[in-house]
Amino acid sequence: MRDYDGTELGDVEDAASFAAVPDAFQRLWTPYRIAYIKANSEQEPTGDDCPFCTAPTLSDEQALIVHRGTHAYVLLNLFPYNSGHVLVCPYRHVATYDEATDEEVAEIGRLTQVAMRVLTETAQCHGFNIGMNQGRIAGAGVAEHLHQHIVPRWALDSNFFPIVAGTKAVPRLLGEVREEIANAWPAA
Repeated sequence: MRDYDGTELGDVEDAASFAAVPDAFQRLWTPYRIAYIKANSEQEPTGDDCPFCTAPTLSDEQALIVHRGTHAYVLLNLFPYNSGHVLVCPYRHVATYDEATDEEVAEIGRLTQVAMRVLTETAQCHGFNIGMNQGRIAGAGVAEHLHQHIVPRWALDSNFFPIVAGTKAVPRLLGEVREEIANAWPAA
């Protein structure tokens, strides 16, 4: 089997021959994600190399930002669970919710509500998973910069996250989704 660039990836492994009890999961091998995994497992980002500190310094299109507030902003997740998966981040580099100011907490809440309304309108979703993973041990990919996930859900999509449900396909390009959400965001 070969990768998209012609690199030899090796043989496809038959899950039935693995040394374990067979399960119902399908495996989607994504070797291109190793760069992301390694980069995020070696060390936590500082303010200088934190993706959530860098994003506001870029154009909205480059950073996938859909809205900029006073204390926080909204951007698409670069590795979405579902199409339209957005993050709400304070501009300030703080790690946990209890370190956020009252103003940051209030704006994160307001932006979450608006994001839900916009995603309901644009994506016709039926529900949401909303949450914050606080600290690396709790599953935060970028544990040193607070961010809240807003994941749109549909009645017929897979059950919970791909980790539990098996294979997940994201059917739309990030730039296309960013533009649609940004255009539907109400003016302040």
